[in-house]
Amino acid sequence: MSKAITFSEYGAPEVLRLSEVTTPEPGPGQVRIRVRAASVNPLDLKIRSGLMAKAAPARFPVIPGLDAAGVVDAVGEGAGAAVGDEVLGAAVGGGYGEYALLDRPVAKPRSLSWEVAASLVTVGRTAFRVLGQLGVQAGQTLLIHGAGGSVGTLAVQLATARGITVVGTVGAHDSERVTALGATAVRYGDGWVERVKAAAPQGVDVVFDASGAGVLADSVALTGDGAQVVTIADMSAAQHGVRFSAGGADEADDALPELVRMAAAGELDLPVWRTYPLDEAATAHRDVEAHRNRGKVVLLP
Repeated sequence: MSKAITFSEYGAPEVLRLSEVTTPEPGPGQVRIRVRAASVNPLDLKIRSGLMAKAAPARFPVIPGLDAAGVVDAVGEGAGAAVGDEVLGAAVGGGYGEYALLDRPVAKPRSLSWEVAASLVTVGRTAFRVLGQLGVQAGQTLLIHGAGGSVGTLAVQLATARGITVVGTVGAHDSERVTALGATAVRYGDGWVERVKAAAPQGVDVVFDASGAGVLADSVALTGDGAQVVTIADMSAAQHGVRFSAGGADEADDALPELVRMAAAGELDLPVWRTYPLDEAATAHRDVEAHRNRGKVVLLP
């Protein structure tokens, strides 16, 4: 037996409990890790609250958590890592625990902190995936809504490294940081369309909406084509002729090792705002829900 955060009903952060659970055993191709860090993602909150219940009904009790990093302590047949290896990856069956299973572990370089290693998985794959779906090329102009968030921050860096001109909508507190990453930061809110046009007089070729802030209609108008807009956060996408991008089991298989390499080499910056002990998962959820964080939130079992 081991400890993990679980919930047995949908609801507010208070439904999260530190519980005794059966320690998972790795199946073929899997590894079990002693978790050193587990990332809190906005999707965790949506699953816990029941917002995803129609699309993916929960089988209670649920151990939340999409991403984890740790030390391999058991392996299944054909696993891609050995006992003692430091790895990160997408957690199978939840990452908010002392132990977690990974299907496709990626080696963690010594220079990469546990906190960043756990944080990089979902947000990095998402940024990489959407840039590919947009097909944006060097010399084009990309507008990123929510450029100050974790997905947006990585998308800015990946895009600018490819020679893409980036304009990002941000809150005032993120403007300086996003500008330092190579984007032109513009304040979101009323009048954002005019501010974007002033920042990009050459026009906007494609739009990546990581904010879900009701910007799709104007984004389509800016590009002239809904096919040039992708959102990861606005469920009204279809009404605007816009693609909604969601990850899958085989998402960006080749992306994570490259993202890890870039982060370890200092080519990607992913701010970690705060860490919490495992038993403070409810507090971590409340802080993310209230948008207090300015970077990733991480649990340390």
